[in-house]
Amino acid sequence: MCDSFVVLPALTQGGAMLFAKNSDRERNEAQALEFHPRATHAPGATLKATYIDLPQAAQTHACILSRPYWMWGAEMGANEHGVVIGNEAMHSTTGAPETPALTGMDLLRLALERAASARAACDVITDLLERHGQGGDCGHLQPFYYHNGFLIADGREAYVLETVGRSWARQRVSDQRALSNVYSIGADYDAVSADLGREPRFDFAARFADLERDAQSFGRGRCARGAALLAANAGKHDVLSMMRILRDHGEEGEDAGWTPEHTRRRSICMHAAEGARRSQTTASMIAEWSESGVTLWVTDGAAPCVSIFKPLTFAATGVLDAAPLTERYDANTRWWSHERFHRSVLKNYVTRAAAVASVRDALEADFVTRVRADRNRVAACWRDADAAEQRWRTAPAAWQDNAYGQSWAEHDRLAGLPD
Repeated sequence: MCDSFVVLPALTQGGAMLFAKNSDRERNEAQALEFHPRATHAPGATLKATYIDLPQAAQTHACILSRPYWMWGAEMGANEHGVVIGNEAMHSTTGAPETPALTGMDLLRLALERAASARAACDVITDLLERHGQGGDCGHLQPFYYHNGFLIADGREAYVLETVGRSWARQRVSDQRALSNVYSIGADYDAVSADLGREPRFDFAARFADLERDAQSFGRGRCARGAALLAANAGKHDVLSMMRILRDHGEEGEDAGWTPEHTRRRSICMHAAEGARRSQTTASMIAEWSESGVTLWVTDGAAPCVSIFKPLTFAATGVLDAAPLTERYDANTRWWSHERFHRSVLKNYVTRAAAVASVRDALEADFVTRVRADRNRVAACWRDADAAEQRWRTAPAAWQDNAYGQSWAEHDRLAGLPD
């Protein structure tokens, strides 16, 4: 489950396009934030995606990827040309593709490696989709199969691309857009795959959306909530407003005393619990374009509501962890160190999240000011963010002895988190 957003320059405060995404994955599914340099490949070279081999491109672009540790593809990322993409699981009445092929995350990474514009990225994805198909288990501890949708931007224009098997529909974004885990393109698509183009124009979402599955994932509800948040701030959006959207807990979260334990519906800032709601927001990313290039704002950890967004540019990727991530706790990695802190907050969420918020917000506002004045200040921002989170950490408490606490305690055990 994920949520993505884009706002075109005409509706932002500073006249720069903005993109944002929360990546929702299973609790111990650590998500690596990593840099891959530009590369040249020998004729006839192949690459191993998550499940299948395919021909390698002669050249691949430099990319910053946010990648679940066990797969080749990525949930979101950017390339050196300013192309930014986020993907969304889509559930169709046609059933999910289980035969191993390219995953949506593979398609996203391939597009970033091969395309220098948003429109070219759409073409890369649709070409590979039609030739190789999509499918395979995308779950971590439990099987998870789905089709994929994509929000694709490059600072000048943005597109929504939604797929069913090897079929697809594409729609150019005219102003601002929210995308969640449900088909959203109606009959107003700009283009569709050749197999669908032989038919009279039709409502793509109405034909393919699995509304029974959507009742569980609350994709339409999250998409509507995101669209409302975008509309409420139209013309005033900036990096800080996009951070607030990614931290949104829905209408339930507006109530005093709300906690992740007692939430009934999935929200944009996703929190896991016992039973079917096994996903949490494991990574978040915002992109802002300028004449100097794209600046990313990343949490490099779960739960944006208790995380600090930090700036990241292609000139400052040295701030990223070098150690590889796994599903096991590693105190030497930023993702797992933050995850241990995040889980301690969940044990007393109302008090501890409130204590974090004011310091977090002040730091992020300062980071935005600093980086706009000088993009060479990225590393200093990361040092300040790490120091702040270190000050917040306290001795871990025990989980409550109820279904919610037992569910989290079991994931702690599986990850090898210290008591």
